[in-house]
Amino acid sequence: MKPSLTLYLAAPRGFCAGVDRAIKIVEMALEKWGAPVYVRHEIVHNKYVVDTLRKKGAVFVEELDECPDDRPVIFSAHGVPKSVPAEAERREMIFVDATCPLVSKVHKEAERHSQSGLQMVMIGHAGHPEVLGTMGQLPEGEVLLVETVEDVATITPRDPEQLAFITQTTLSVDDTAAIVAALQARFPAIVGPAKEDICYATTNRQAAVKEMAPRIDALLVIGAPNSSNSRRLVEVGRAAGCAYAQLVQRAEDIDWRALEGAKAVGVTAGASAPEVLIDEVIDAFRARFDLTVDQIETAREDIEFKVPRVLREVA
Repeated sequence: MKPSLTLYLAAPRGFCAGVDRAIKIVEMALEKWGAPVYVRHEIVHNKYVVDTLRKKGAVFVEELDECPDDRPVIFSAHGVPKSVPAEAERREMIFVDATCPLVSKVHKEAERHSQSGLQMVMIGHAGHPEVLGTMGQLPEGEVLLVETVEDVATITPRDPEQLAFITQTTLSVDDTAAIVAALQARFPAIVGPAKEDICYATTNRQAAVKEMAPRIDALLVIGAPNSSNSRRLVEVGRAAGCAYAQLVQRAEDIDWRALEGAKAVGVTAGASAPEVLIDEVIDAFRARFDLTVDQIETAREDIEFKVPRVLREVA
C-alpha cells in the first residue's frame, strides 16, 4: 500500500505575463528571421526553457560583443543598461527588447526622478541582471544600491533631501517593506513609486505560499537557483512556518528522504517555470503516494503584454 499524501498546488504559480511574452518574442524572432537568433543573457531564468529554445536555434550569450552584426539579438526579460541598445544601434544590428514591461516601468521611474534632480536608491540584489539593467539607465553614481535594512545606514547620498527609491520587481514583499521603512525613517523626504515596483506576479505567488503554509508539512518551489522570485518563495515559505522548504529544478531533484512522514506537501513554481515541470512533479508524487491533489487559489491573473511591433506580423 502506498502512503497517503495531500499535494496542495498554489495558484497562481508558474509563468507570468512578462515571461510568457519574452519566450514568445524568441520563438517569433526564430520564425521571422530563422536560426540562429542571439539572446543576450538567459531570456528568463529557467534551464528547461533555455534548453528548449536553444534546440530551436536560439544562441545565448552574456555580452553583445559575442553576437555577429548580421544576426538578430534579443535582450532578456530582465532588462539591460542603456549602453547595450546604444551599442547595437551603433553596429546597425537588428535587436528586439524583451524587457518585461513592469521592469521598463521601473526604468522610466528612475529616469523621471533623475530628471527632477533626485538621486535614486535601489532596493535589490547586487549583480542580478535586473538590478544591473536598472542601475544602467542612469549615469554612474546616480543610483545607490541597498540589499538589507543594515545597508540603509551605510549609504551616503549627495543630498538627503533629494532622494527617491525604486525596487527590483522580484523581491520579498515583507523584507522590502522593512527596508522601505528604514529608508523613510532615515530620509523622511524620500520619494517612493506611485505604484509598488514589486510586480503583481511576485506578490501573488508569495501570498499563495503564505496561505498554504499552515496546511503543509513541506514546501517545494519549482524554479532555477538563479531565479530571484523562486528563491524568495522558499524564504517566504520558511518565514511562514514551513518546517521544510526546498527549491527544485525538476522532479529528479526532490529529496524524498526529507519528505518521509509528511502528510501534506505544498507545491508552487517561480514565475519563469513552465507548467510541464509542475506536471512532472505531480506525476513523481503519484508514483510514490496514494495522492490527493488540491489547489489553493488566492488570485487570478489575466494580464497579457503585447509583443514588440516588429514581430506583430508574425503573431
